[in-house]
Amino acid sequence: MSTIARFRDGTLVPFDWANLSLFPLLAPSIRVEDYMEGDQYVVRAELPGIDPVKDVRITFADSELRLDVVRKETTRPDKTRSEFHYGSFSRTIPLPAGVMEKTIAARYADGILEITAKVGDIKPGAKEIPIKVENGKKS
Repeated sequence: MSTIARFRDGTLVPFDWANLSLFPLLAPSIRVEDYMEGDQYVVRAELPGIDPVKDVRITFADSELRLDVVRKETTRPDKTRSEFHYGSFSRTIPLPAGVMEKTIAARYADGILEITAKVGDIKPGAKEIPIKVENGKKS
């Protein structure tokens, strides 16, 4: 998304709102999509131009996946403009209830990282606790 900004001297220049790297909360993050496919939960992340073995780290903890990605900039003396985003990016993705940790797998093809995990039966979240009734005598 870009708009036109006007400087004080009256000149018009394009202003790219999506490239506000000065504001970390507004900086681009890893774009993902997720869906269920049968008993598989699928997460797909757009990660073009990276080496998945060297630049991506996937961790699982507390029913969440965390993606940490580093995209290093290559210096070229003839480069006059770049709209690519470089640096460290991370994204935390909450997993649905019932995900089996041992089935989590990842593959990378054509700039897309795909993570799959089997979702099993969801155990009931609430369990009733029976009350033991005593005859009022203290021991």
